[in-house]
Amino acid sequence: MKIFIGTDHAGYVLKEHLVTTLKGEGYEVIDKGAYEYNEDDDYPDFVVPVAREVSKDPDNARGIILGGTGEGEAIAANRFPHVRAAVFYGEAKPIVDDESNIIVRSREHNNSNILSLGARYFTEESVMEAVNLWLKTPYTGGERHVRRLGKIDAIDIKKEK
Repeated sequence: MKIFIGTDHAGYVLKEHLVTTLKGEGYEVIDKGAYEYNEDDDYPDFVVPVAREVSKDPDNARGIILGGTGEGEAIAANRFPHVRAAVFYGEAKPIVDDESNIIVRSREHNNSNILSLGARYFTEESVMEAVNLWLKTPYTGGERHVRRLGKIDAIDIKKEK
């Protein structure tokens, strides 16, 4: 599996850590920038290349995008066909089911292929925990999840106009 990763200045330090660590764990990581810290850069410049790559091969490629909150980054990424970007800020245990969290559900039920991280909410250690959990959690499939993702993939906004 290829992992594409990109961020603006807000996630630059964590991205550098992720790239180095994930490569050290044997993953094929493709860095889409930022390649230096520049507080005037704009997240779409780095998120769009990640989303474009994942959109080309949504079942085999994964993306990790970072920004201050991860929200705008996910919004940009989710504009691409077959991209399913999930936002994560840190530990988030659901009220009903203590056995899982947002990352697990995003993989098991939604087959998320991009993880959008709010860099302001993570340490180097906690970001690795989140990313490793996301990378290791499989999509469970199942009729209802496949049906729902099919409905999402069938949406054609251009025909809606």
